[in-house]
Amino acid sequence: MSNVDTYLAQARADLTRLTPAEAHALPDALIVDIRPLHNRLAEGEIENSVVVERIVLEWRLDPTGDWRLPGFTADTPVVVVCNEGYSSSLAARDLQRIGLPNATDLIGGYRAWRAAGLPVREGGTQAVV
Repeated sequence: MSNVDTYLAQARADLTRLTPAEAHALPDALIVDIRPLHNRLAEGEIENSVVVERIVLEWRLDPTGDWRLPGFTADTPVVVVCNEGYSSSLAARDLQRIGLPNATDLIGGYRAWRAAGLPVREGGTQAVV
């Protein structure tokens, strides 16, 4: 096992990862897309998701921070989405560390969501900066 595989396994040990169907069934979840613009333009985005660049993720989702997004609390389920469900695991673990105990990620990422036939929209939404 490589170092990054070990690091990923450690991050996932503290997550209750969700399938696309499970995430779609969460009525009050905040779905956060951290994928780069070129992926979102080419493949689309999850309907009703919010786009937050990975570089500012912790600042926008710190439940007590001055730069946080409106409309969520520390108790809100947060589902982080990347392309295939790898970098999102690391991001979700980091969100747990800053005070979002219900942060997790999407197994298989956006591509699994789309393959499951769940609602998507055309990509290119302006990221929250």
